[in-house]
Amino acid sequence: MKHLNWSSAIQHCQQAGRGYVIATIINTQGSTPRDGGSKMVVDAERSYDTIGGGQLEFLIVQQARELLEKNQSCQVLRPFPLAAEAAQCCGGHVTVMLECFAARDWQVVLFGAGHVSQALVAILAGLPCQVRIVDSRADQLVMPLPVNCRFEVFANPVEAVASLADNAWVVVFTHDHGLDFQLCSELLRQDRWRYVGLIGSATKALRFRKRLADAGFDEVVIRQIYSPIGLPEVKGKLPMEVAVSIAAQLQALYYQHQPATTGRSTSWREIKNILQQPGQAIHSESE
Repeated sequence: MKHLNWSSAIQHCQQAGRGYVIATIINTQGSTPRDGGSKMVVDAERSYDTIGGGQLEFLIVQQARELLEKNQSCQVLRPFPLAAEAAQCCGGHVTVMLECFAARDWQVVLFGAGHVSQALVAILAGLPCQVRIVDSRADQLVMPLPVNCRFEVFANPVEAVASLADNAWVVVFTHDHGLDFQLCSELLRQDRWRYVGLIGSATKALRFRKRLADAGFDEVVIRQIYSPIGLPEVKGKLPMEVAVSIAAQLQALYYQHQPATTGRSTSWREIKNILQQPGQAIHSESE
């Protein structure tokens, strides 16, 4: 990856669904390596740009990674006396705001890389999710992939099911009805998904339910599969029209599962207090 400045790094991390921390110097006193407003971005693997280097930056990166491990969005206001804490000879004092943005936990898996899949990828590129595309045909996906998507080739895509994350959202639309059935069977056996959708007509859905019942699956388990897939209110048979319907259903169900949060904001009085009394950190959680 080429070198990124802090603003480009934010865009990259957001598109990739990676957690990241923005570190901003919001106040300086005395001699300091960088002025107020200087920024850097830290993710789990590297940092981008600089707020002065040296031990100060080492401590900032260390604390940013501690926040990332919790995977919760929050803000921390942190004072650093450079001589006493960072052992830097300039001897000034800086206050740094650490803004942590949690990684995306919405994992979407697409079995099949055909026309509808590619149209759906174009939509999911702009949503807060990470996408795996699985197919047996290495040359099937010719479009450039967004940074939050990756394409994996399996000779037998059913073997990929074991490696999927728990609570993944799974969409099945391969080029082979027999493979669709094998995938649905394996997905129902493992029963650890937030969503399983199967593309096809109402007739295909009925046939699959009968075959799954004949294979020994309970009716309650079979009903976990969304098929026909997508919102019935969204009409159309073109790949993009079908993709819009699927994406709308995924997004509607995803936000139903999200817990209500009430973020705590840091008041100006608290900020003023820490700027006037170095040595005290403020931590607040955001939605």
